[in-house]
Amino acid sequence: MKTFAAIDVGSYELAMKIFEFSGKDKMREIDHIRHRIDLGTETYATGKLSYDKVEELSRVLKEYKKIMESYKADAYKAYGTSAIREMKNSGIIRDQIEQRTGINIDVLSNSEQRFLDYKSIASKGEEFDKILEKGTVIVDIGGGSIQISLFDKGTLTTTQNLKLGVLRLRERLNRINARPAQTEELLEEIDDAQLSVLDKFYLKDKKIENIILVDDYLSRYLMQKREESGTPGYISGKEYQTLMEFLRSSNARDIAFKMGISEENAQLLFISAVLLNRIITMTGAELIWAPGVTLCDGIAYEYAQQQKMVISSHDFDKDILDCAIQISKRYMGSRKRAETLESLTMTIFDSTKKLHGLGKRERLYLQIAAILHDCGKYISMVNLGECSYRIIMATEIIGLSHLEREIVANVVKFNHEEFLYYEALSRESSLDRQSYLTVAKLTAILRIANGLDRSHKQKFKDVKALLKDRELILTVDTKEDITLEKGLFADRAQFFEEVFSVQPVIRQKRGL
Repeated sequence: MKTFAAIDVGSYELAMKIFEFSGKDKMREIDHIRHRIDLGTETYATGKLSYDKVEELSRVLKEYKKIMESYKADAYKAYGTSAIREMKNSGIIRDQIEQRTGINIDVLSNSEQRFLDYKSIASKGEEFDKILEKGTVIVDIGGGSIQISLFDKGTLTTTQNLKLGVLRLRERLNRINARPAQTEELLEEIDDAQLSVLDKFYLKDKKIENIILVDDYLSRYLMQKREESGTPGYISGKEYQTLMEFLRSSNARDIAFKMGISEENAQLLFISAVLLNRIITMTGAELIWAPGVTLCDGIAYEYAQQQKMVISSHDFDKDILDCAIQISKRYMGSRKRAETLESLTMTIFDSTKKLHGLGKRERLYLQIAAILHDCGKYISMVNLGECSYRIIMATEIIGLSHLEREIVANVVKFNHEEFLYYEALSRESSLDRQSYLTVAKLTAILRIANGLDRSHKQKFKDVKALLKDRELILTVDTKEDITLEKGLFADRAQFFEEVFSVQPVIRQKRGL
């Protein structure tokens, strides 16, 4: 039996859930505490938090710590999202809070935050897997932005972040002194540019039957209200239009009373409802499911996975790789070549574990780098490395942090360019020394894999890698002429030898 506390320092609410884990796959929420605190409005407008807000945040976190202790929590995790992430002085404020409360707040990148939200939905198990069997969009509405992720037959095909969060939109509406009657029309004007581009490039011609909603306002109502019909969280597109008619014709007081929320939250709920309605109209989705989960559920689920207390049937690493494949496709990458490189790099990585000492997560970075190895050619064949780097850094890969994305981007870049040593690289990069060494090791592996397929003709049917003394013997099974590969391999192998003090050698085995 273990007890865990998950804390979400959100844009508009400070939430904590206490979970109890008992045996395999048994995760139970035993308490949920919420405190409304608007951090987002100040952060989005000024980039900083006022003294009063820091005091309030510290005071509530002290109370949360006492609650954790009363439950004898074995562990906790506290995460800050966009309001903390977009602070200019985030590090200073977080240090102050830790000194006052003893609670350390880690900051999630947007892709990490959305991936945890995604995991919170996946914690619903079979219900989640079943709905993904058909074309589905996950609409994750936050205070600062919304994330829209498209699934086709269970495969993640695209995920896009739009700066259309409810707090950010409310601040814009307040700035122009919008009347309540104008709200929906103005919201549609504000969000039209971004949503129309999303529709044109990613959603058009896709058959989307389901929407999964994650938000802090509408989801709670749908979970509570629909319990009466025996389908909590589910609502048809037609029923949703009836709900929208009520919201349009009611004032904040009536909405608050019916929804069981404060009048202040009524405006945020309406903004969330309008955003969702726009996406329903765009996609023609017939079913909306609000599973009623929050970021705290995702935090707890990830902790349970790490502690091997829950075993998920869903392959989250595959989602990350699917996302990388779609990025490669978008920039006209060669899928056949990527598959060859992926196979070669994985063979070399797995055969040299004792040499590089890297783990499963670093193996994933290498797979992604192999998939995206040539994405920059879409922009320039001459500056392939730099253009690939820029594309990867500018494109969100759900599930990877900013640092992890930077590791992948540098591996791809230095596969094509001269490797920069730490002193030079640190002038233009935020990589720490450990991450830098990871880049060096993965680059060395990708380079020799690239050298084995120098002609881009996938000549090798089978490659075996064997580490023997100070040599990495790469036995290739092919009848084809590999003079080019052998002749140019030394240049690729040189960096591997520098990094590992092991010399890669090609040996040809002519198959029957």
